[in-house]
Amino acid sequence: MNEHQLLSLAAVIVLGITAQWIAWRFRIPAILLLLIFGFLAGPIFGLVQPDQLFGKTLFPLVSLAVAIILFEGGLSLKISELRESGGIINRIILIGAPVSWVLASAAAYYLLHLNLEMSLLLGAILVVSGPTVVIPLLNHVRPTSRVASVLKWEGIMIDPVGATLAVLVFETILAEEELGLLTLSDIVQGIFMTLLIGSIVGAIGAAILVWVFQRRWVPHHLDSALALMMVLAAFAVSDLILPESGLMAVTLMGVILANQNRVSVKHIVAFKEELGILLLSSLFIVLASRLQLAQLAHLGWGAVVFLLVLLLVVRPASAFLATVGSGFSWRERIFLAWMAPRGIVAASVASLFALELEELGYHGAEELVPLTFLVVVGTVAIYGLTVKPLATYLQLRQKDPQGVLMMGAHAWARQVAEKLQAIEFEVILVDTNQSNVLAARMAGLTAVSGSILDEDVLEKLPLERIGHFLALTSNNELNALAAIRLKEIIGNRVYQLASSRQEKSEKLRQEMRGQILFDRKLDAELLDFCFDQGAELRHTKLTDKFTFADYQQEYGETAVPLFLIDANSHLVVCTAKDETLPRIGDTVISMIAPTGRTYLGEQLELTEG
Repeated sequence: MNEHQLLSLAAVIVLGITAQWIAWRFRIPAILLLLIFGFLAGPIFGLVQPDQLFGKTLFPLVSLAVAIILFEGGLSLKISELRESGGIINRIILIGAPVSWVLASAAAYYLLHLNLEMSLLLGAILVVSGPTVVIPLLNHVRPTSRVASVLKWEGIMIDPVGATLAVLVFETILAEEELGLLTLSDIVQGIFMTLLIGSIVGAIGAAILVWVFQRRWVPHHLDSALALMMVLAAFAVSDLILPESGLMAVTLMGVILANQNRVSVKHIVAFKEELGILLLSSLFIVLASRLQLAQLAHLGWGAVVFLLVLLLVVRPASAFLATVGSGFSWRERIFLAWMAPRGIVAASVASLFALELEELGYHGAEELVPLTFLVVVGTVAIYGLTVKPLATYLQLRQKDPQGVLMMGAHAWARQVAEKLQAIEFEVILVDTNQSNVLAARMAGLTAVSGSILDEDVLEKLPLERIGHFLALTSNNELNALAAIRLKEIIGNRVYQLASSRQEKSEKLRQEMRGQILFDRKLDAELLDFCFDQGAELRHTKLTDKFTFADYQQEYGETAVPLFLIDANSHLVVCTAKDETLPRIGDTVISMIAPTGRTYLGEQLELTEG
């Protein structure tokens, strides 16, 4: 490897991670920056030239990367969630996806003048959407819960479905290339064999992993590495048995692992996130740098018209047909019709198939990648700029969501959640302690097991309905980190308990953590003590006959105000710096000490009992 190759390889990783960081810092879709950086590094400045850098190994490397990406997509596909989606996701998959495929293929055939095989393949590739693009847009727009839920699960589930469809079309094209004109029975047989071989190999790979994990034959720190090894092995073995069945095998392997209940695969999912960032970033830089100016110039206005047809005809038609009789309002159906950005899976699969078809000398294959990249950039940019104003116009944005997300489901946190839920606020608790989660669910609360810092956990939460975040654990640093993360998503209404080690917590800058909850003296240790000693939560409505002055006179220092509910039913969280004076019509939720006790005054007896 010479110095230029070393520099190019390092540039791929540096540019990929830099693009991810800039995208996070300025809250813009990472995929756009990755494409721009790759294009600048490749055809513009010539810093990265993948064909020279990787040579004949480029195709195998891209194949393995796409295999891992599709395995990740399979891991996120939970059959139970598909069944519980009220039928609308099923209809989008079973009706909307075929409609999109047929219409996109027809548009490619008539507008781009591709041959029938390339048109069908491009249409299948463009069926996918992707959570890595959809979910950040939803977090930015925060539409009403019903459309947000549909779009989120469509983004998660359509990737493996669309990729599988593309694999089947691709396999049919290769079979026709090798065997000449195929009959319908040949095509059906080819599809059946691809499904059969992929399913068998994927099931065997998943079964081996479960078998090994159950018996603890490998140490925990090798679990993720073993899973990665099995994914690559299953892909290679399946492809050896039947070319192009490997992608099917790894997708189904991920689905099987995600839906079995014999062993936990959360650690594999966590490893997938870390590997995914590096893999997706590098892969996108490599693929974008392969684009040539001549290829883009060759597309012409027909490609722009094709993009507009996807936006204005294909997606609206598939969305409207899939939601007929669904009970969705016309506003919700319009919003669903204007939200189908394409992402990494479309670009990766298109590049993979184009590489192999170009090697075989298949006419039209060279246009697959630039067309797909045009659609990726165009849909992300256009939807990103227009979807928020559209949601506002359709009155589908949650302007001031009042839901409460709590980190911590321990005993007194559950009491707080029950009180807020009883007053008809949506409350969701997240805790890594499974016992706390089960106790919360037994109490009728919505509780999620996992870390609030886990992206998979965040993706499953209805963040569009969350307006307040409370970090209630005894770990000050964890509370601060969670506040930092949630501030990016829901804004400034993030709160954390006072530190029990104030001298340390002051090192965390104020802008890098949440507002201090309730009172600076009221840390996790004191709250545990208060509720252990019999403190209770009480809500009091202020009226002309019972003002806040009367409230203070009656309760004195035995009450610590925690929340206010104003006359518009908006929740206000009391903070250490809060100088808001409750008004007539407000409801005060307080922690009330037992008779004769005060917790924040001079009679504090933390060590008593």
